[in-house]
Amino acid sequence: MVAIVLIVFIGCTLWSVWFSFTDSRSLPNGDFVGWAQYERLFSARRWKISATNLLTYGIFSLVFTMVVGFLLAVLMDQKLRFEDGFRTIFLYPFALSGIVTGLVWQWIMNPTLGLQSTIRGLGWTSFTFDWITNTDMVLYALLIAGTWHGTGFVMVLMLAGLRSIDGEIWKAARVDGIPTWRTYLQIVLPMMRGVIVTTLVIVGSGIVRTYDLVVALTNGGPGLSSEVPAKYVINYMFTAGNLGQALAASTVMLLAVFVILIPWMIIEFGPKKAH
Repeated sequence: MVAIVLIVFIGCTLWSVWFSFTDSRSLPNGDFVGWAQYERLFSARRWKISATNLLTYGIFSLVFTMVVGFLLAVLMDQKLRFEDGFRTIFLYPFALSGIVTGLVWQWIMNPTLGLQSTIRGLGWTSFTFDWITNTDMVLYALLIAGTWHGTGFVMVLMLAGLRSIDGEIWKAARVDGIPTWRTYLQIVLPMMRGVIVTTLVIVGSGIVRTYDLVVALTNGGPGLSSEVPAKYVINYMFTAGNLGQALAASTVMLLAVFVILIPWMIIEFGPKKAH
């Protein structure tokens, strides 16, 4: 395992960073060009649009997924009948690949085949649901599909955190007359800090790497309105034949993941305050 980590993960990462400073085209070469690939990257209109789209999608996706996932976990924690069945239903979308999720929602949102066509066929001819073809709404179409795909995973993690709370705390809160909503906000959530931070890191790093859902649902369109950095990397690596530019973009994505990971590592493994 040590050899795998050193060679595959660390070694390949350093290889990618090094060749992002070269003029590599279809195949890697050692023609060092300094920061030229990064200057080209940050001046490219396509990259700016991709980064903006990811930032917009990421913020909304993170908020909705965390909030909806926590609310579902709270409902599941009420000792429901058939809890195992409901938990399986909510978690099932996460078991699907992003490609499958994207194709399913593409069929649903297709104006000529999906929900819009069905509703109009029932007589409501003014109904419009063409978000995947609308440049202003396509990111929200991705948001719907992404939230459906990832909420179940967040629910399971949050439910595990809720189940780890000592039952005596709930009894004490009831005795003191504390409303349930205040118990969750002021007592339970702070006690779940570790679970919440870990979930944020997992979901956030997954958002940075968003690719297959976009390709299956919109393929980055209409135009560049749903383009994301991971698609930029793949296109330059395999279609445009510019390995240096692709690796420069992937290195920036790696730095974005570090921005998420480093605060988590400090919180989880840094010096603990004495209480």
